[in-house]
Amino acid sequence: MGILNATPDSYYAPSRLNGLDRLESEAERLLAEGADWLDLGGCSTRPGATWPSPDEEWARLDGAFTRLRTRFGSEVPLSVDTFRSEIARRALDQGADLVNDISGGILDPAIWNTAADARAPYILTHYPSVPNAPLLDADTASLVTVRELSERLIAAREAGLNDIILDPGIGFGKTPEGNLRLVRDLALLREFPHPLLVGVSRKSLITRTLGIAAADALPATSALHALALERGAQILRVHDPREARQVIQLVARF
Repeated sequence: MGILNATPDSYYAPSRLNGLDRLESEAERLLAEGADWLDLGGCSTRPGATWPSPDEEWARLDGAFTRLRTRFGSEVPLSVDTFRSEIARRALDQGADLVNDISGGILDPAIWNTAADARAPYILTHYPSVPNAPLLDADTASLVTVRELSERLIAAREAGLNDIILDPGIGFGKTPEGNLRLVRDLALLREFPHPLLVGVSRKSLITRTLGIAAADALPATSALHALALERGAQILRVHDPREARQVIQLVARF
């Protein structure tokens, strides 16, 4: 999954895009370097980010899905990265195929109905169920994530969602140590009969652990990609598809 950020404040500066021409150009690069699908969002959810209003979020995305669909046709899946039901509905109307909700339906429960009504696949991400709860650490992250994902999965199915991809929510409500433990314990999520998506690309679990900038985090990102694949990840959300593709091809040889 190649990351397209129509935002001015995403944590990795080179991924910040403004305007449909730049979005299309970056989409071309991601696909040329090995991405299988594109994930487009207009709201940065990095820790400490200020969320734009719904109108501002949509202003960043309006026309983008139509543009990408026209450029690349139906063979390239497009997902909308949003936790807002209204944004998801508009994106689906303009050609998005999937809904990637970092909040697992917690921030806007109506997003489940939006995805279900459109019969769109839905990415269910683990997200803190209690606002301002203590961050999950190395002792709690894995067990709490598995338990709460199980509970959310049952509720999502009852809401009419059938095609669900699971995301353990690396970086959401967890300490760097908790995130690393969660990567180590990803095999626990194999118990669920759903594809597993992992997003660690250049995230703070790397930069804070190693004391480096996001721009310098590609080697460590590749190392975590290899570990995640070995433990059962089937989809990687990445800024750098060429390097991720190399990791995928190499791990497949083992």
